[in-house]
Amino acid sequence: MQYHEAANFLFDLRRFGVDPGVESVQDLLAAMDVSPTEGSGPAYVQVAGTNGKGSTARMVESALREAGLSVGLYTSPHLDHLTERIQIDGREMPRSAVAEFVDEAKPWLVDRAADGAPLTFFEVVTAMGIWQFERADVDVAVLEVGLGGELDATSAVDPTASAVTNVSLEHTGVLGETVEEIAETKSHVAPEGRRLVTGTEGAALSTVRDVAGRVGASGVITVGEDDWAGEGATEKEAHPDVTVSYDGRVTHQQAAVSVAAEDWSVDAEIPLLGEHQAENAGIACVLARQVGDELGVDVDRTALERGLARADWPGRFEVMGQSPLTVLDGAHNPEACETVGETLSTFEYDDCHIVVAAMHDKDTAAMAAALPDGSVTTCAPAIDRAEDPEVLARTFEDAGYDDVRSTGSVANALSLAREDAEEDDALLVTGSLYAVAEARATWTRLQIPKRIESIDEAETVLRNGQVSEPGIWRMRGKADHRVLHTRVQQRQAEYLKQEMLSLDGECSASALRSGGELHDVVLSGTMAQFKRLAEKLQGQPWGLSELGEEIRESLGIQYSPPERDLPWPQDRTAVMGVLNVTPDSFHDGGEYERVEDAVSRAEAMVEAGADVIDVGGESTRPGADPVEIEEELNRVLPVVEELSELDVPISVDTRRPEVARAVVDAGADVLNDVEGLQDPEMRRVVAETGVPVVLMHSIEAPVDPSTAVEYDDVVEETIRELGDRLLAAEKAGVDREQVIVDPGIGFGKSARESFELLDRLEEFEALGCPLLFGHSHKSLFELTGEEAGDAPHSTVAATALAARNGADIVRVHDVAENVAAVNVADATDDPEGFEP
Repeated sequence: MQYHEAANFLFDLRRFGVDPGVESVQDLLAAMDVSPTEGSGPAYVQVAGTNGKGSTARMVESALREAGLSVGLYTSPHLDHLTERIQIDGREMPRSAVAEFVDEAKPWLVDRAADGAPLTFFEVVTAMGIWQFERADVDVAVLEVGLGGELDATSAVDPTASAVTNVSLEHTGVLGETVEEIAETKSHVAPEGRRLVTGTEGAALSTVRDVAGRVGASGVITVGEDDWAGEGATEKEAHPDVTVSYDGRVTHQQAAVSVAAEDWSVDAEIPLLGEHQAENAGIACVLARQVGDELGVDVDRTALERGLARADWPGRFEVMGQSPLTVLDGAHNPEACETVGETLSTFEYDDCHIVVAAMHDKDTAAMAAALPDGSVTTCAPAIDRAEDPEVLARTFEDAGYDDVRSTGSVANALSLAREDAEEDDALLVTGSLYAVAEARATWTRLQIPKRIESIDEAETVLRNGQVSEPGIWRMRGKADHRVLHTRVQQRQAEYLKQEMLSLDGECSASALRSGGELHDVVLSGTMAQFKRLAEKLQGQPWGLSELGEEIRESLGIQYSPPERDLPWPQDRTAVMGVLNVTPDSFHDGGEYERVEDAVSRAEAMVEAGADVIDVGGESTRPGADPVEIEEELNRVLPVVEELSELDVPISVDTRRPEVARAVVDAGADVLNDVEGLQDPEMRRVVAETGVPVVLMHSIEAPVDPSTAVEYDDVVEETIRELGDRLLAAEKAGVDREQVIVDPGIGFGKSARESFELLDRLEEFEALGCPLLFGHSHKSLFELTGEEAGDAPHSTVAATALAARNGADIVRVHDVAENVAAVNVADATDDPEGFEP
């Protein structure tokens, strides 16, 4: 079974209405030999609540990973792809695993439907998440509850820890007409024999306490601001067990929060804005500590603070730009909309431009009353449940908004609002995560170029694009020009196919039948045909005009990439010389620990033709032990200070913001982060210093050789994950012109996957950044008969291929030999104009 077939089957299940209960999910899991209630698999965490449960679940997952655990995360809905809902250690479930699950489950599901008892989309996808977590043998799985708790599909597990974040009126037709009734069903996630964590107040809290006792929990842990209950509260009610404080914004993306209990405390900077996030952070800390206690793992203050700091959560008050202030927030009920308005008010701006969409079953009048004043553009995402934009516009007019207009698509609405917004204004996209997802594609969509030199390669590209088998047969012999692989909305895919075929080009679209996620599209044609396509897309609705500009830029059609101010030659492949001042690096550990030896080695590399010297003070080889920050500084700072007078730029290989700031102050010209700027503080250092930075793709650093990573397509997934990290850096204020990307050879890739990356380096042009290839003496060359740590011949050969395939920089230990390899590759590319 192919992924598109599996996804079509799952999305078709959306036609079945909500049927509260857990028995069906348990029956499906039993049919697949999965028993999440027997205690032999992961420890499960359930997070229920009206708002904030997704953010809280993400924080719990991040903190537990920082404590060294393998963690699964199940959330909903997704933004772009179904696979986002199920993640293990930060990586989405592979498409191949989705196909495997559906292939196994489909006969049973069909039989159930034939018997008049079909399972819903949410039930089956929840079962798929549990199935994936159990077979991956994760330590912990964090589940965001869908509706309620008592009868929610996620309650097919027995939780080790659980929470109810808060309760307000929602889904009253299913959960109840009052806050107390809704709190009743949500509280049934309480763990037997353990304490339920909650941020609820007043009547909801009273209900939570009552239900927790009835279902066998040992009590309730309350989390909130001190004196949260107001006048008339008892002493017990007036002071929560765990107090939280929101200490305001630190940057346009980060806020300071503090959490304090009787015997522990946390002070963290989180990448989630809004006073409500302090409570979510407090709940997350308590849940993570509870899990740690059950598993015998110390989830200490450092793990909690680092986990909270790295808990990015797209689409939740996500600041995409500052001029104008551009915010995406999927608030979809009145309480959440009020919170968005409060958080937005902490920024200074002139006028507010609101792009809003909503589902037809939401209280849109109350949502409109809760949002800030401003001009409003209503729209509808590509989903059947979306409210008609004209009806929604009338709702905002009735709420007192003076400047209201409606348009069809989210992309149109965003374009109109961006045209109106001045630099000092604010632009807010809200009302629905589906709308946020479509708007966000403006920043996340990639055009990945493909080199196709055989029928087999054409088939691989088309199959990865989820093209049907008949479509592959039709297209495989025609994909012989310029080829682009991108992901777009369903109606954009239909238009692209129509227009490209009209130009005698070729276009194959994913065989997905629904608008449940972005659709893969593979375009093939001559440069002239792509030029005409971009022209035809200009001025078209549904975001097609912007898509045409992206295609034009990707292929260099009437477009010149910006010149970058980088401190090395950009008209040829540059050579970065590796200088490890460590005792344990895999190739040259211990050789250059003394400052004088390091300086001598650097001078020799410059003499041999190195364009950059990269100094490293911590080994990231497989199994290496992390070093303390002070030790790393003691190793690299004296060397950087001595080398600052060299005629070539000095780079420092570090993942620590404290080290990064110190070495830049000492004269370093470049930063090289093996964690790809995952640390928000590292992003801030790069933004503030303005130095060039190498953003590397890695699953973990140092490398754990026991970690198995499953890719559907290692090249495309590496590109897309680098794209996500690049976007996070840009949102933090890092200029794209500063960034060099690195596919991270050996970091979570097998030898064969590393060679696949080498062969397809040209596809990294999709990111629009220079490319560094770091392969020197690495374990991939065991495939060619040399040893990891000592592979000089293979390293030189790979250098020539990397330079030929599009690498802008190669990072190597043996400079002279690799300079020669680069010269051969560059001379082959341009023998007439080549000068060594």
